[in-house]
Amino acid sequence: MTDMPDLVDARTLSRLRWRCRRGLLENDLFIERFFARHAATLTQAHAQGLQALMDLPDHDLLDLFLARTEPAGALARPDVSEVLGLMREPRMHAA
Repeated sequence: MTDMPDLVDARTLSRLRWRCRRGLLENDLFIERFFARHAATLTQAHAQGLQALMDLPDHDLLDLFLARTEPAGALARPDVSEVLGLMREPRMHAA
């Protein structure tokens, strides 16, 4: 019936937002922009990828956001790569 039956529910989304709070402002900016753009369409796979990214230390996470490094080892998974791609989307410019 729906195009995305695996969307996260409001409670899961709230927990994810709480889990994504970081110590570096730069990371928080990437994460806030991600939620502003994609919260309504966040899937279970996105949630899993996001959880894996949040297990990283702040500086390692920032390196991924800024494309200084790419996911390797246990992070080299499709769900992580998809979320990271969404996080790296450029800022929208005002017209």
